[in-house]
Amino acid sequence: MCIAVAQKVVKIDGDVAETELNGLKRRVSISMVPDVKIGDYVMVHAGVAISIVDKETAEEDLKLWEEMEEALRESFKQN
Repeated sequence: MCIAVAQKVVKIDGDVAETELNGLKRRVSISMVPDVKIGDYVMVHAGVAISIVDKETAEEDLKLWEEMEEALRESFKQN
């Protein structure tokens, strides 16, 4: 199973962007999304930005991740 996570582009240097997610910054390849700009949200998988998404889609995706994390925390508390 492949999972991609929405991240915000905060800096671009050639074919590499610095992205941010919940305060964590990482460098990712943007060679597959050459039209990306600072402030855009990208779906990142295995260190590669694979698509550009709008802010609303990114926020919805991140909200779902948070809900899933909370559900997992609760399930571990019960065991």
